[in-house]
Amino acid sequence: MKTILFAIFLTLASSTNAEMVKVASPYSVDETLTRLETIVTGAGAKVFARVEHAKGAAKIGQDLAPMALLIFGKPQIGTPALQANPLTGVVLPARVLGYQDADGKTWLAYENPADMFAQFDIPADAPVVQKLTKVLAALTGKAVAP
Repeated sequence: MKTILFAIFLTLASSTNAEMVKVASPYSVDETLTRLETIVTGAGAKVFARVEHAKGAAKIGQDLAPMALLIFGKPQIGTPALQANPLTGVVLPARVLGYQDADGKTWLAYENPADMFAQFDIPADAPVVQKLTKVLAALTGKAVAP
């Protein structure tokens, strides 16, 4: 049991050092994530969930700035990572957070794939890391484009 808890701690500790990629959006959080969802499905990926953090907080009488998480993936992109190390299933499918900061600015944020996969001994120059890096940048870039 101690070994399992230690392994979980190491995984969580190493993932907290990951760089977050942030992309500014001229749209509201809702509109930005709706645009992203449309682009993701148009690219042939599947949207698994949209987790509405702010709406969840409101249900318990708490305030939270607009914030939601889009979870999506495409087997052609994620499967090579899972084959390299099944533990990558902890960080896959891809997740992009839409949120509003304290200044009212909307952002999309996601974990840098090179950092995300480093904890699983998948190097930054691995094809799966390069592909996911390009795909996330392209999808989020299109979502925030005027």
